[in-house]
Amino acid sequence: MKFLEATDEAIKAAGYLMREGGVVVYPTETVYGIGCLASDPDASRRICEIKGRADKPLPLICADIEAARKIVEMTPEAEKLAARFWPGPLTMVLKAKVKYSMWVNHGASTLGVRVSPHPVAQKLAKMAGGVIVSTSANVSGDEPAHSAEEAREIFGNRVDIILDGGASPGGESSTVVDLTGEEIWLLRKGPVGGEEIMAALRA
Repeated sequence: MKFLEATDEAIKAAGYLMREGGVVVYPTETVYGIGCLASDPDASRRICEIKGRADKPLPLICADIEAARKIVEMTPEAEKLAARFWPGPLTMVLKAKVKYSMWVNHGASTLGVRVSPHPVAQKLAKMAGGVIVSTSANVSGDEPAHSAEEAREIFGNRVDIILDGGASPGGESSTVVDLTGEEIWLLRKGPVGGEEIMAALRA
């Protein structure tokens, strides 16, 4: 395992490693995340095994809205919310345009996507090809890592690279909304409130 300061060179190396099947821990706008290339089934399975998480879909970070449009159906409502809240802590569950492994979405026809405002997470997604897995850096059910040092204590040598971007801001995980049906469902409360979402849709 390599423990690296999150310089541009290190982020580039981590993105390349992801394209080769690597698993990377990195800072986000809330807590540290653990991720891999979204299209790599072996790496996605490895993350589920590391976390002890086998029954929940893995959220994705897209480098930008264009990357999101390639993998999910961006409805008019999704476009409105993306224009208002991305980059930001809002994950939207949308109908998938591409098929990922069962480790990512467990056979569902949907994907949860967001664009992170954190420069390291955003650059890493871009360097890896546009779309990466982003789930909290923890063993399922435990507190997530708020620093690279905490991530090292949790995972040890079970990951390939830990990018040290300093202490994370902490706070709530991203808000999750389901936009796949006729009604909009708030699946998880978070930094973006339900009233803010409805106001953005009415605008």
